[in-house]
Amino acid sequence: MATVSAATSAPQAPARRGRRRALAKFARNRAALVGAAIVLIVIVVAALAPWISPFDPVQADFLHVRSAPDAMHWFGTDELGRDILSRMIWGARASLAAGVVSVAVAVAIGVPLGLIAGYFGGLIDTVVSRVADALLSIPFLILAIALAAFLGQSLTNAMIAIGVSAMPRFVRLSRGQAIAVKAEEYVEGARAIGLDDTRIVLRYILPNVLPPIIVQASLTVATAIIAEASLSFLGLGQLPPAPSWGSMLNSAKDFVSEAPWMSIFPGVAIFLTVLGFNLLGDGLRDALDPREH
Repeated sequence: MATVSAATSAPQAPARRGRRRALAKFARNRAALVGAAIVLIVIVVAALAPWISPFDPVQADFLHVRSAPDAMHWFGTDELGRDILSRMIWGARASLAAGVVSVAVAVAIGVPLGLIAGYFGGLIDTVVSRVADALLSIPFLILAIALAAFLGQSLTNAMIAIGVSAMPRFVRLSRGQAIAVKAEEYVEGARAIGLDDTRIVLRYILPNVLPPIIVQASLTVATAIIAEASLSFLGLGQLPPAPSWGSMLNSAKDFVSEAPWMSIFPGVAIFLTVLGFNLLGDGLRDALDPREH
């Protein structure tokens, strides 16, 4: 019994050393640090929007319609005279929430299904895998647009649509990781001492599949932000007059030649935020890759 208990607890000490090595490696990755800094800035801006926004983001000012950037309106104004900087600050909340909540929905649904399918196999695995493969056969953005159109125009529905569209990625990833981990000796030892399947999955399978899930989640946030911007651009996301970067681009498309700042600044914000999450995800992937430790 003592031998088996030691076997089941064996991964814990190396795991602590692995986390320290991963953190040190991440800290040495300049690109990852740049990505983390960009993500942190976006989070801080979104959190402090009520305090740092210079103007009301929905208040029209018809005396300053499509004004060029100046000392009062640093990023100019839009077709209703609303301050673009203020709308971008508040729009960061919608775009960031769309990315994070959508991925949370995808993880909450996809990871349990993948773990169950990978650990138990059989008919459950067949059904879950076929459904995931069927959804993966549909282009991500097309599926998100179809679901958002079916659910109706709102930011909440857009987040649900994006989350469901991203869910099959996490099903496939967690299933493959569960199949690999359940064959390890410490899992066999846990079965030998009579632990039930639920405890084995939660205590031994899940912690060992978390690193690739974290990496995939950070990369998927970037995809979800682009998807939300696309849905808002098509009129399927944030309801006006509430700001989001995608809806700002939708408004700017008719004034590209007359007021280019209306499209430049939201476009740059989307680009930098997506770049930040991609750099962060790549850094996490390199740091958490066990083959590099």
